[in-house]
Amino acid sequence: MKIESHLENLKESVREIERIIQSDLTGNQRSLGFHASAAAVDMMEIILHQENLIDWGFIVKHEWFNSPNKIREKFPFDFPRKKEMIFLASRIEGVRNNFCYGKRQEEILLESLVSDFNKLKEIFMEVTRHEL
Repeated sequence: MKIESHLENLKESVREIERIIQSDLTGNQRSLGFHASAAAVDMMEIILHQENLIDWGFIVKHEWFNSPNKIREKFPFDFPRKKEMIFLASRIEGVRNNFCYGKRQEEILLESLVSDFNKLKEIFMEVTRHEL
């Protein structure tokens, strides 16, 4: 997929996360989990394409961020702020399934996910110079 398509999808997820934060964080945990995870993947793909580290057919899968072995296997190359970005994407992915498929989570856990997502978004915007 082209960078422009990833950016469109990323902007949609960012809008949805902002809407959730403003309206009802605890009542939209599934949407928050899905959109944070999808946005993290889009951010990673945009950076990897921008740095010419992957070809256009390469697809980053969200579940890779649950496995240190998969991360080492799939991301052997360096890119700006790699360690921080992968750490945050892993934290987001680590709670995704509980938010999307599990029981209702405490608000503090939802706020922690939002915090991790916002940190990842800030790094992404700094590295890529894209506005979201």
